[in-house]
Amino acid sequence: MRRPTRLGCVTTSIDASTDQHAQASGDELREQVRAAARAARDAAAELALLPRGAKDSALRAMADALVERAPEILAANELDVARAEENGTAAGLIDRLRLTDDRVASIADGLRTVAGLPDPTGEVVRGSVLANGLQLQQVRVPLGVVGIVYEGRPNVTVDAAGLTAKSGNAVLLRGSASAERSNTALVGVLRDVLVEQGLPADAIQLLPSHDRASVRHLITARGLVDVVIPRGGAGLISTVVEQSTVPTIETGVGNCHVYVDARADIDTALRILLNSKARRPSVCNAAETLLVHRDIAAEFVPRAVAELRAAGVTVHGDEEVARLGGSGVLAAEDSDWDTEYGSLDIAAAVVDSLQAATEHIRAHGSGHTEAIVTDDVRAARSFTARVDSAAVMVNASTAFTDGAEFGMGAEIGISTQKLHARGPMGLPELTSTKWLVYGDGHVRPAG
Repeated sequence: MRRPTRLGCVTTSIDASTDQHAQASGDELREQVRAAARAARDAAAELALLPRGAKDSALRAMADALVERAPEILAANELDVARAEENGTAAGLIDRLRLTDDRVASIADGLRTVAGLPDPTGEVVRGSVLANGLQLQQVRVPLGVVGIVYEGRPNVTVDAAGLTAKSGNAVLLRGSASAERSNTALVGVLRDVLVEQGLPADAIQLLPSHDRASVRHLITARGLVDVVIPRGGAGLISTVVEQSTVPTIETGVGNCHVYVDARADIDTALRILLNSKARRPSVCNAAETLLVHRDIAAEFVPRAVAELRAAGVTVHGDEEVARLGGSGVLAAEDSDWDTEYGSLDIAAAVVDSLQAATEHIRAHGSGHTEAIVTDDVRAARSFTARVDSAAVMVNASTAFTDGAEFGMGAEIGISTQKLHARGPMGLPELTSTKWLVYGDGHVRPAG
């Protein structure tokens, strides 16, 4: 039997058997994801009992194996990058995807740093002895099974695996199809090490990325998956947050601002601006908007525009920035103030006051990272009090909002929500707590 189906403006015909096959494939994929989650639960139960030494030894062995097997990892990554280039992928996204010897070495160093950090599991958060003699302890415990949904950044694969293993969790990794070969190679290395160390390989699993339905199956595996963390663009994050039946930690986009105050040192402000924007424009802590106090704009804006352009940055400016910056400034549109470019572009505006700057940030920011450059202590205090973001920098680049820079070794993501975790998330943020109550035959009185 054949029946017509309308796809957009095109009418076509689909054999009913094709629908049945698609349904069967969908059911198989759902069961594949759920089977992975069940295996992860078993692995998590084993990991939760491991002493710190066993986990640290595994992480160090993983770091060594990544470096030793870098050629095969890079060969797989080259195939992903070549395919991305053939598909016309934006340069910023290709930069996120690309691995090099130095980047692999850096990823391995991150694992070694995580191995050297205190183990949060078992930490006593608080405790007391009640008047009736009951002894209470609130202790940190692993979350259990953590699902990570992320886009084309292979480093996330290792960062997430290392942090979850150290904190006693199992992880289900759902990367993007664009990094499929890279992620497969990386996870293969990590799982081999787990086996060599006598640990459950299913503590680290890579879910299929060829079908977007695997994301839906992951984020609706309530009862099997304990928490889901999305990392990527606004579309990915909103889809996961809105459709998930599993508790979610939202990692928001990075529409970050640099505000140059009236009493800023211009040379310092230029260094911070260029580092915030041009160091690595594809990452979420890169500055996307420049705000300049009117009192310093005539001196600062022309130099800023010139140096940004010399670094390859396109400036999208308001009328005042265009007037002061010259013909090289593109006219900013309303959408520019809300855009996370992820590229060598920046929006720029002149503001009348610090309060106007913070109001602009409140209206357009994503709650990630904002920076003020100023020599005025009162202005710095006012800015940090007024700005409600996960990280606020005073005379420092927005690029420092990063788990490694914060001493976490790596990060599972940067949370822009306010519950459970906020800002770069390391080991403690991958734990929950439970109460231990010690009695001596205690029973509760009636009534």
